[in-house]
Amino acid sequence: MTDPATDALWPGESTEAARRLLLAAVDSFARRGYHATTTRDIATAAGMSPAALYIHYPSKAALLAEISRTGHRATLELVERAERTGADPVERMRGLAESFTVWHARGHTVGRIVNHELHALPEEDFAAVAELRIRIEEAVLRIIADGVAAGLFRVPDQRTAARAVTSLGIDVSRWYTERSSESPEELGRRYGQLVLRMLGAPAERIGD
Repeated sequence: MTDPATDALWPGESTEAARRLLLAAVDSFARRGYHATTTRDIATAAGMSPAALYIHYPSKAALLAEISRTGHRATLELVERAERTGADPVERMRGLAESFTVWHARGHTVGRIVNHELHALPEEDFAAVAELRIRIEEAVLRIIADGVAAGLFRVPDQRTAARAVTSLGIDVSRWYTERSSESPEELGRRYGQLVLRMLGAPAERIGD
């Protein structure tokens, strides 16, 4: 069973049959791993014949590519949304860290796939996803650079700090489940504070 955030990724952009295949692929990849999943597994989970799958997607690699692109685009949108707020760098980074963490907790199923099955992607699809990942990191880096310029962050290497910020959120999808003791929102709040401490933000701006 996929998580609610995954269910919301394809609200109407695909046909209903294609959407069912995508959700079945997410569930199958998450439970079995990409390489152990067959097209028959996916088609059966979607209530279709294997032949029907090929009407919508030429291969299971094409399904993985669509899942990975969609997940990364959703992540990029929330990062850029946080960057566009009128707040100062501390509050922009807090908002980014919180929303990034919440997304990876709510969408932990698809988050595991898009971040840990990258190397199964065909070369062209990998390049497209790699570009999205660069854009995500660059958005985080710009906020950090603004904070350093304003004297609000103290980090020895800004790019390394940007990668650390994204890595913290991404790792949530590896271990978070619906049985976790903290809600996505509470975890996001705690991670927001953790990120600000890591970046050397003034103690009075971090909160309890």
